[in-house]
Formats: sequence, structure tokens, C-alpha cells
Amino acid sequence: MKNLNYIVIEGNIGAGKTTLAKMIAERFDARLILERFFENPFLPNFYINPEKYSFPLELSFLAERYHQLNGELKNRDLFHPLTIADYYLMKSLIFSKTNLSEDEYHLYRQIFDIISANSVKPDLYVYLHLNLDKLISNIRNRGRFYEQKIQKEYLLKIHDGYMDFFKKQIDLTIVMIDMNELDFLGKESDFDRVVDIVFNGEYRPGVTKVIP
Repeated sequence: MKNLNYIVIEGNIGAGKTTLAKMIAERFDARLILERFFENPFLPNFYINPEKYSFPLELSFLAERYHQLNGELKNRDLFHPLTIADYYLMKSLIFSKTNLSEDEYHLYRQIFDIISANSVKPDLYVYLHLNLDKLISNIRNRGRFYEQKIQKEYLLKIHDGYMDFFKKQIDLTIVMIDMNELDFLGKESDFDRVVDIVFNGEYRPGVTKVIP
């Protein structure tokens, strides 16, 4: 696929999106945009008391994501024409629908629609799919203390949120890669395979599923 200037790599919690984004950016000397979730003061508290902290968490994420993406993408980097990001603004909508009550989500959606009206759409959106057991294993192994109580049921809700989002996309070019048999971090050949899928495939708007 040619003329790729802006690629988003996403996936469920623990799918490896940030690691893959870093590796691709390094190989292609690309500009890298990483979500600054460590700076969110509500995140640890959300996992302890989601009912109390879900709304401020989602609002703060939305504001930070918009501010970061808008600042990074509005100016072209002539020295790094390719941009790789490990999140898309629509992520806010997917997680908020999972975490918020119906009334909260209705209000949140109004705010989101105003903020996202002029957001930049990626040339290619890559979604990394892993089964729930592997997601849980990755989460446990990376050892972030506030993630250790995440359960499969929550990850399944996030997964379903992404799938619902994809069904409604007719203008966004989405490649969903099954990563269950790939170890792109440990095997260079697997990483090369992922790179080939991303950069050499011919994709049309909508969802294309790839099983390497």
C-alpha cells in the first residue's frame, strides 16, 4: 500500500501496540506519537473504583489525546514524513462506551463530537488481535500495578467495543492482524512479516482481516 504518511496501530490492552509502533518507527525513521497514559492521575484510581473515576478519567484522556494529536499532526515533519501513532482519537469513544453509564456516555458523546470534528484520519489503521489469555499474560508480565486486577470480562468488553466501531467504518482503511501465532518482539522474521502486511498489502476502506 503506497502513500502512507500516517499509520495508527491499536489493539486491546496488552496487545503490544506501543512496542510494535516503536519498532516500526525505528526501522523507518518515522515520527512516533505515543499515548501519555502514565501522566493521567485518574488511571490508578479508576482500576480501584471505576464508578467514581470513570467519567473524569475518560474526559481527561480525551482532552490529552486531542491536544497531543492536534499538536503533532497539524505540522508536517519534513525530516520524518511517516508518522506512527499507538492510538487514534476514536479510542476515547470506544473506552468511554464501555466504562461510562448511559447518561454519562450521552454527555461525553456530545463533547467528543465537538472535539473530534476536525481530527486527522490515518491513511491506515492497524488493529492487533490477540486472544484473551495472551492479553492477560502480557498484562501480568509487564507488571503495571494498577492493571493487575484487569479481568477477561473487561477485556472482552473492550474487544466488543472495537468490533462495533469497525462495523460502522466505511471510509477508514482498517487492517486487523491476528497476532496469536506471531512473536514480533522475539523473532525478526515475524516482525518482518508484520511490516510486510502493513506496508505492502493492498487495502480498501473498511476492514480487512489478515491471518499470517
